[in-house]
Amino acid sequence: MVNDEEGTRSAGRQADVTAPPGTAGTPIGRDPAGAGAGGVGPGGPGTGDANPGDAGPGASGSGVGGGDQPAPGAAATAQPRRRRRRSRWLVEWGVVLVVALVVAVLVRTYVLETFFIPSGSMEPTLMPGDRIVVDKLSFHLHRVYRGDIVVFRRPPAWPKDYQDLVKRVIGMPGETISAHGGNIYIDGRLLHEPWLHAGVTTANFAPVHVPAGDYFMMGDNRGDSADSRFYGPVPGKDFVGQVVFRYWPLSRLGSL
Repeated sequence: MVNDEEGTRSAGRQADVTAPPGTAGTPIGRDPAGAGAGGVGPGGPGTGDANPGDAGPGASGSGVGGGDQPAPGAAATAQPRRRRRRSRWLVEWGVVLVVALVVAVLVRTYVLETFFIPSGSMEPTLMPGDRIVVDKLSFHLHRVYRGDIVVFRRPPAWPKDYQDLVKRVIGMPGETISAHGGNIYIDGRLLHEPWLHAGVTTANFAPVHVPAGDYFMMGDNRGDSADSRFYGPVPGKDFVGQVVFRYWPLSRLGSL
């Protein structure tokens, strides 16, 4: 009996080994119909779940031990995917650049603008070559104050050397301004000018009435400034904005 059972078990093992082609390869790709085509089952073709001797003749196409090889069509699929990623990257950066450009234009138009000082009419407060930042919102948020340094568009009667000019507000709308004895007088009262450096004086000029909505503008370099003393008051509507900061040269960096 022992020999018969042993023979039966041996026969069973032999039957397993000599199974008809195709039946032993079924568990490898979990899809008998596609086992020789690279497989779409879990793990892909040729996962190495079985020994080479366990597979029947019909399983040779599954490529046991061929896991290092890409599936047919994988390279062709990867190319469009890379192209899509590249296109998406280009679109995203294009949107970022457009938004940045729009923001820069809006800021320059409505908020802040930089200017270059070409002459010495505001020395020593502003020197030739200084670069300044102008706040274009300030006069929309609060009124103009005496002593403010302002960039304004050139009125028609002023010299055409420059399109934009920078001076300091000295006379306010409705006031009468004059100078004698080296000092400025507003409505007959002496004006204290803490922004002027020691020793700076103003040449005499006759009283000038400042119309409503206009401002009497003067340079800090009183001996070398073409300003309202010669060309009249400046309409407030021509103001570009208030000078708030000098960013160049670095040695003179700071607020104004």
